[in-house]
Amino acid sequence: MNITVYPGNPYPLGATWDGEGVNFALYADCATGVELCLFNSTEDETESVKVKMTERTHQVWHVYLPEIKPGQLYGYRVHGPYDPQNGFRFNPNKLLIDPYAKAISGTINWHDSMFGYEVGHPDEDLKMSTLDSAPFIPCSVVIDPNYDWEGDKLPKIPYHKSIIYEAHVKGFTKMHPDIPEEIRGTYAAIAHPVTIGYLKDLGITAIELMPVHHFITDRHLEEKGLTNYWGYNSIGYFAPDVRYTSSGTLGQQVVEFKNMVKELHRAGIEVILDVVYNHTGEGNHMGPTLSFRGVDNTSYYRLVEEDKRFYMDYTGTGNTLNAMMPPVLRLIMDSLRYWILEMHVDGFRFDLAATLARELHEVDRLGSFFDIIHQDPVISQVKLIAEPWDIGEGGYLVGKFPPGWAEWNGKYRDCIRDYWRGADSVLGEFAERFTGSSDLYRDDYRRPTASINFITAHDGFTLHDLVSYNHKHNEANGEDNNDGESHNRSWNCGAEGPTNDKEINQLRQQQKRNFLTTLFLSQGVPMLVAGDEISRTQQGNNNAYCQDNEISWINWLNADKELLEFTRKLISLRRNHPVFCRRRWFQGQPIKGIGVEDINWFLPDGSEMNEEHWRHDHVKSLGVFLNGRGLHSVGPKGEQIIDDSFYVIFNAHHEPLDYTMPEAKYGTQWTRILDTCQNQVDEDTDTIGAGERVTIAGRSVVLLHHPVAQLVEG
Repeated sequence: MNITVYPGNPYPLGATWDGEGVNFALYADCATGVELCLFNSTEDETESVKVKMTERTHQVWHVYLPEIKPGQLYGYRVHGPYDPQNGFRFNPNKLLIDPYAKAISGTINWHDSMFGYEVGHPDEDLKMSTLDSAPFIPCSVVIDPNYDWEGDKLPKIPYHKSIIYEAHVKGFTKMHPDIPEEIRGTYAAIAHPVTIGYLKDLGITAIELMPVHHFITDRHLEEKGLTNYWGYNSIGYFAPDVRYTSSGTLGQQVVEFKNMVKELHRAGIEVILDVVYNHTGEGNHMGPTLSFRGVDNTSYYRLVEEDKRFYMDYTGTGNTLNAMMPPVLRLIMDSLRYWILEMHVDGFRFDLAATLARELHEVDRLGSFFDIIHQDPVISQVKLIAEPWDIGEGGYLVGKFPPGWAEWNGKYRDCIRDYWRGADSVLGEFAERFTGSSDLYRDDYRRPTASINFITAHDGFTLHDLVSYNHKHNEANGEDNNDGESHNRSWNCGAEGPTNDKEINQLRQQQKRNFLTTLFLSQGVPMLVAGDEISRTQQGNNNAYCQDNEISWINWLNADKELLEFTRKLISLRRNHPVFCRRRWFQGQPIKGIGVEDINWFLPDGSEMNEEHWRHDHVKSLGVFLNGRGLHSVGPKGEQIIDDSFYVIFNAHHEPLDYTMPEAKYGTQWTRILDTCQNQVDEDTDTIGAGERVTIAGRSVVLLHHPVAQLVEG
């Protein structure tokens, strides 16, 4: 095949179609030569054309091919020294995925040729492999970037009005009976009217998708008949994973993803991506050579200074991307901008974000990664959510990310779980978590919305399992139940797993309502895990990362419709009342002209709590007054926002308690509108006057309502 070759340009990186041809550009600083390999089809075991890239501008190799069109399959072979002890792992026998590939043709077919070294050799990774990996690795795909967004705009929902729903593309829709079978488990299924209607009815404002960057399944999992279901093993930071497309057309996953985003935006729902820029799927020194390792190992990865054969591992996955290096920072920033500008996503949740902040071996909260994001006019304007920890020393950084970032608040999760299982804890922490965790976020001028509140996440027990199991049951993972967290802060309510005991099952339902009520009445941003609202179970598996089956998929036919309706009403209550989603901190001081605090805390006898009460571990019950006249905020036209007032009673004690309502200045007549013991939300059942006593069932939450005018012109 004769092909015309022009020098091309070093920018942009990746394969870029301009309507007449394709520019290919690859960063490979230490390489001595680069070959661009073109394939005619996914069935080809070897390239039909091999183009030697002779043009190099600084560290970027580039070429322009005028005849090439979208749908073209390609890869790279990169030449250079194979010297693992000095960090060099070049091997031109390995076909490499373009680090900037916008689409990848398929999944890996595991074979010994995927490794840069000779598998089974006594010298391990020091002996270079001569096997050709081309027949077993997917190709990169040239895409057509043109797409009709039909005027799509990002909804730009403020944090304080956000309800985040964490979901897996496949698991969310795979078993849904009302979605066409041929698209279940795909981007197209998320875009389906049934899915969007469900999210809208529930009250969700943002769907946070577990990783959709193209990822790999580790060889050892495939050999055990398992898979990397969660997707935290990225190999393509620009490519939507091909597994979630309903079409076999090359590059169609890009179009389907864009369709999904456009339809969600039409419904006013944002799309947040869970992204994994801390490591790649290539693993440690004994891992495969798929892309970054073969392109420029010493630039992309953190290597051990004393012996560059080995990798620094702050993630527990075998390697760590070197975010201190300019080409890696550029890769991450280019990827983020691509997903915002070209794919229209609304934000990101950064997996193990503390790893990205590491300068040398310590975590620097003002590291170069944060500096670049803070000044970027595109990335800094979307939602940025950190998982604020990694497994390295000093890697637990809850409350320590810079302004502009929100964080998964692991301390909120732990505290609320402890409170409702009856563990000894200082009640003061419960109050901090309920009111937005000011102890973590207030000192550096962040707001309550810096706290992403959650009870459960993809990693760990589901909400149903949290109240049904004391111990993990991960036998299906094939690791003798040694994987997964052992300290779950869970309580099975008296029996391990499923039971026919009516009282235990009733208590479990009540505990689920307690958790959900606490979550949606707390200040901060609530995150609900898909399926928790319908009592999804993983049969006690708290680490279902490798279970692409009914353990992980949502079983819609067994949906708990009563809990779903309870959750829907809870979310509606939160969204309709600004007092539950304030933009600013509570002051705890009398409001000028009113003489009543914006918040106050009470003991069961109706007296105000003092410092001594906060220090008691044994106190499990309290009431909190939320003053709707103390919001100190204005609407879009300058109007002062005034809300109703509420009184929330939390009783984590196992027996009923009598509560005395506060004095009349806090409200003369209160109406009970929520009771987790009675599975009741937003129903006026009885009226209670100031100073009167009300009985609160054991392990329950009661919400009382005192109406005032919604808006007062200011």
